[in-house]
Amino acid sequence: MLNVDLQKLLKNGISRYELVAATAKRARMIVDEAEKNRDIVIDKPVSIAVRELEDGDWEIKD
Repeated sequence: MLNVDLQKLLKNGISRYELVAATAKRARMIVDEAEKNRDIVIDKPVSIAVRELEDGDWEIKD
């Protein structure tokens, strides 16, 4: 199970709805990239997207 600090992810006035929508979009991008490159994704794409957001590797833009 993925345990993240929600308040940390909701910085800069991002709403929960925006967080969910953007995370789902990034997860879909991860799946599409893996299919295009014929890679096998072991971790769940949503977990990867949340970790990227938490680590600062990816950010939500308006």
